[in-house]
Amino acid sequence: MEIEEAIKRAKKNDQKAFNYLLDVFWDNVYGFQLKRTQNENDAEDITIQTFSRAFDKIETFNDAYKFKTWLITISKNIHIDLLRKEKNSISQVISKDDRDAFQVLDESPSPEDKLITEQHLAKLLRDIKQLKSHYQEVINLRYFQELSYKEISAELKEPINNVKVKLLRAKKLLAEIINEAND
Repeated sequence: MEIEEAIKRAKKNDQKAFNYLLDVFWDNVYGFQLKRTQNENDAEDITIQTFSRAFDKIETFNDAYKFKTWLITISKNIHIDLLRKEKNSISQVISKDDRDAFQVLDESPSPEDKLITEQHLAKLLRDIKQLKSHYQEVINLRYFQELSYKEISAELKEPINNVKVKLLRAKKLLAEIINEAND
């Protein structure tokens, strides 16, 4: 399959085309992020987010440009957004009257927060049950059992890139279910 053909097929929601594009460009995006972040986990997370965003917006891709350049640009923007969020969440230390006063945000959940979280979790579990079983399984392994992609790959006896794509699709479908419920 040629890249141009894969892009056309991906715009028609062809899963094999998505897999092909992921296989072809994964190393480029991951390598780019690894150089930027100097952290394998961060690079992998950003790369996954890049493909997720790119595949969600594939119909906006302009064929006049190179697909790799488009992916790298998305990846760079995701990384910049993450850096901005980190910068905004850092607590400040202030010194007053010979004693230090620390502005530290108390992030421990209140009883109300715990109740809301439990209610949201119950709703989320109901939404997850609407997915096909293979999507439920990959979400369960990743987010509830907190397995790595490598461990999920071994558990499901599937290549790691298939696991990543399946997880991307599961998250997208789950987001659609949640959005429909909120409308």
